Amino acid sequence: MEQQKKDRRNSLLIGLIAIVEVVVIVAIVGVFVYRPEPEIIAGEAEASEYRVSGKVPGRIEEFYFEEGDMVRKGDTLVSIYSPEVQAKMDQAQAARAAAEAIHQKALNGARKEQIEGAYELYQKAKTGREIYEKSFERVQRLYEKGVITLQKRDETEAQYKAALATEKAALSQYNMAKKGAQEEDKEAAKAMVERVNGIIEEVKIAQGEKYLVSPIDGMVSGIFPKRGELVGQGSPVMSILDINDIWFVFSIREDLLEGYGIGSEWYVQVPALGKRTYKVRITHIKAMASYATWRATKSNDRYDTRTFEVKARPLEPIDGLHPGMTAVITERPTEYDHYNNSRSYKK
Repeated sequence: MEQQKKDRRNSLLIGLIAIVEVVVIVAIVGVFVYRPEPEIIAGEAEASEYRVSGKVPGRIEEFYFEEGDMVRKGDTLVSIYSPEVQAKMDQAQAARAAAEAIHQKALNGARKEQIEGAYELYQKAKTGREIYEKSFERVQRLYEKGVITLQKRDETEAQYKAALATEKAALSQYNMAKKGAQEEDKEAAKAMVERVNGIIEEVKIAQGEKYLVSPIDGMVSGIFPKRGELVGQGSPVMSILDINDIWFVFSIREDLLEGYGIGSEWYVQVPALGKRTYKVRITHIKAMASYATWRATKSNDRYDTRTFEVKARPLEPIDGLHPGMTAVITERPTEYDHYNNSRSYKK
């Protein structure tokens, strides 16, 4: 009987120990299974992008590079055919020829034949005036003697005055022909030539815009129109990425933003480049648009969280890094990091 009781107690003890072991195992598994995973902050690499566009409308004539090609600053990327520019040049050159002819005429004055013709008219008018002058003198003497009437005397005087006016007008035309154009006319003709020359220079500049060149050393990341398509003034034709000016962009909720101040340094890993980590420094923090980043916290909290755009630049060039590659923040540098001697602390 005692042995049975002893066996029963041992069985209960073993069962209790087994239950305790199960509880402990379940608790340990629960800790590992239900504990919150660390937040992974990932972003991507971005680079400065330059849009190449033309000042004149036209059709794409030729592309000299394709997407993915590396280009140097000043390389010709594309040529544009613009018949409108050539038509404006033809018009401007015709206008310059006319303006130069007017200017030259103003400088040269009247031709020799015109001067001689004006002189002959003056001599004719002078002779006519002398004849009418003598006739008037004779008629005046006869009138004083009472031989002719007053009407006849007045008619002769009127003819003499008309001849005198004709002579003065002919002399004025002759003097003008000898002197040439007025200074005001010469200056006006000269200004007309200069204006047309300015138009031609403007058209030449537009002709130079037929060829679009790269503003930087970089990589062709996009070509928008196709060969033969019409592009308007200012329409983008190509985009060039400055792969020497690359940074990382992360979207971080404000409840995780502690430690990410401007100037702080972190390590990031780029999965496309392996497991190596790279040191970066935060250079920019800006709140993103609330409609896209607003997030409610727990129901018993009294505030909402927003998301911030955080930019970080690598402290050293990263070989093989291209825009669009994913980057993950791993850790913060420990103090007295070997890259620099500034004090920073691991989070």
